Amino acid sequence: MWEQACPILPSRDFDATQAFYAQLDFDTWYKDDGYLLMNRDKVELHFFSKADHAPETCDHGVYIRPKDVDAFSDELVKLDLPRAGAFPKFMPVEDKPWGMREAALWDPDGNLLRIGEVISDG
Repeated sequence: MWEQACPILPSRDFDATQAFYAQLDFDTWYKDDGYLLMNRDKVELHFFSKADHAPETCDHGVYIRPKDVDAFSDELVKLDLPRAGAFPKFMPVEDKPWGMREAALWDPDGNLLRIGEVISDG
C-alpha cells in the first residue's frame, strides 16, 4: 500500500541547496521561506530551513535505490567532488560486504544520500 517515502532534510540556505541538487538534475517543485521541495524521477526530497545547522554534526540521510547505481555514480563523478573533508563530498560506487553496491554523497549541509542496489547473485 505504501508507494513512496520522502525524507525531510535540513538546509542552511535554500539557494545553495537548489544549486547543488540542480547539478544532479533535481527540479524545484515548491519553495517558500521555510520549505523547499525538489524531485527527480520518483525521488522527492523535502528541505526545511535551519540557518544554524552544523553540517559536521548532521545525522540526516536517505537511502536511494536507482535502476542503475553505476550510471548514477558516473554522473556524480563528473562533479569532481572531494572524497573527504568539507561538504559536499562523494564516495564512488563499490561492492559492500552486506550484499549491496553503493555510492555515498554528502550535500553541502552534510545530509547523506546513500545510493545503492542489491548485488545480483548470478
